[in-house]
Amino acid sequence: MIKVISEGDNYKAINIGNLNQLSDYSFVHPKLGHTVENKLFIGELLKASGSEISFMELPAKTTINFLHKHKKHEEIYIFLKGTGQYQVDNDIFRITEGSIVRVSTNGSRTLSNDSESGMIYIVIQSTENSLTGYNISDGYRIDGEIKI
Repeated sequence: MIKVISEGDNYKAINIGNLNQLSDYSFVHPKLGHTVENKLFIGELLKASGSEISFMELPAKTTINFLHKHKKHEEIYIFLKGTGQYQVDNDIFRITEGSIVRVSTNGSRTLSNDSESGMIYIVIQSTENSLTGYNISDGYRIDGEIKI
């Protein structure tokens, strides 16, 4: 299962194992109390303070049968395996391996897997409009010894 690779004052590294074994994980929704199979949230495991990340496997020929929005978080979906359809508001479009979708807080969303195997995807949640710079504008070089 989940293994801590290394941890220090300024980082934490974990390994969640083979993505084809997402069926080993489940999540109990804190408000609704129902269990969501094949889903793993890792933000808390990593001690993240600015984003939430989850991994999900949607079984073959399955549709998520509800729409949802977020109050503060936009979401970025990164599709790693499978094919299907994605709905934002009244727009429906095709998604395949390599598709990436960002949805703002105002967008109502759901998706379906129409492939013969599980669809694997990552969802990154972050506070909408919190990014103060793009690309490399926040990073800077420092002096130090490279030991790898």
